[in-house]
Amino acid sequence: MEIAIVDMDTLTRNWWVVLLRGLAGIFFGIMTLIAPAISLAVLVLLYGAYAFADGVLALVSAIRHRGATRWWMLLLEGITGIAAGVVTLLWPGITALVLLYVIAAWALVTGGLEIAAAIQLRRAITGEWLLALSGLLSIAFAVLLILFPVSGALALVLWIGAYSLVFGALLVALALRLRSWGTAHRPLHAAHTTA
Repeated sequence: MEIAIVDMDTLTRNWWVVLLRGLAGIFFGIMTLIAPAISLAVLVLLYGAYAFADGVLALVSAIRHRGATRWWMLLLEGITGIAAGVVTLLWPGITALVLLYVIAAWALVTGGLEIAAAIQLRRAITGEWLLALSGLLSIAFAVLLILFPVSGALALVLWIGAYSLVFGALLVALALRLRSWGTAHRPLHAAHTTA
């Protein structure tokens, strides 16, 4: 029980990292939906920047949670995001198909790790379903990309934009839930640590 309190305290103190990840996803989603006819090169650069930023934020969260249970899942998610971002930024001329599989692999790993984190949080917080739902959304997105690789660049841009927008909104909702949980339980935790 003590570990769960420490984990939740750390999570609620760093709710803003989850919020930043969500806002980055919303921004990326809006940008791709506003201009769906952007060239694949611009899409590659946008995706690379987004994956890198998301990975850095997940890595920061992992470092801040390193004493928590399953902090390594955030670490793996961060490394995966940074690697996907670096690969796409260093080789912007990669083909649409390769980019598609890089994005699918990233979404698959991220989704699995988010579902695992939600399972861990289910005893400590209500609303963990938001994280599980974003994980399921990530996996569904990866499966769609793998099943329909030849669907044109415009469809890919729209899929990525819609996915990022919903994924970002779910992370923002989770961040706000973590913040309110932390505010509601802070006096309880402070009394527990002074006793």
